[in-house]
Amino acid sequence: MCRLEVAIDIKEIQRVLPHRYPFLLIDRIIEFEPDKRVVGIKCVSCNEPFFQGHFPGNPVMPGVLIIEAMAQVGAYASLDHVRAMGKIAYLAGVDRARFRKPVIPGDVLRIEVEIVKIRGNLGRLACSSYVGDEPVAVAELIFALVDGEEE
Repeated sequence: MCRLEVAIDIKEIQRVLPHRYPFLLIDRIIEFEPDKRVVGIKCVSCNEPFFQGHFPGNPVMPGVLIIEAMAQVGAYASLDHVRAMGKIAYLAGVDRARFRKPVIPGDVLRIEVEIVKIRGNLGRLACSSYVGDEPVAVAELIFALVDGEEE
């Protein structure tokens, strides 16, 4: 299957992911290759609620929220399949996380996620985040697909 450049908007993301404000941390999916790769965008605004306390006068996006944004992009790739209907992707592990540069208001965080493997209800993702062409964070994430609640 070839790389597919797409413009998946917030409404479609919310159809797939259960996250909502203030914890939905991705704004768009710009590339999607089912079962292989997905690229998402987070537009970092000075109005993010976490900047109030992290850090006053020197706003920096917390590393754990960069990890969460990577996990949400990966969850989009993992849940947008027939095999995942009615499931929720839970973060089950974080390996080899490294932070290279602070993410600040005005940055556009580009998150690239490759599906390394999915076996049963467990999967592994290779994640990288960039601002422009500069790497800001990398991590390997493990997720578990579990049954979601009926609405």
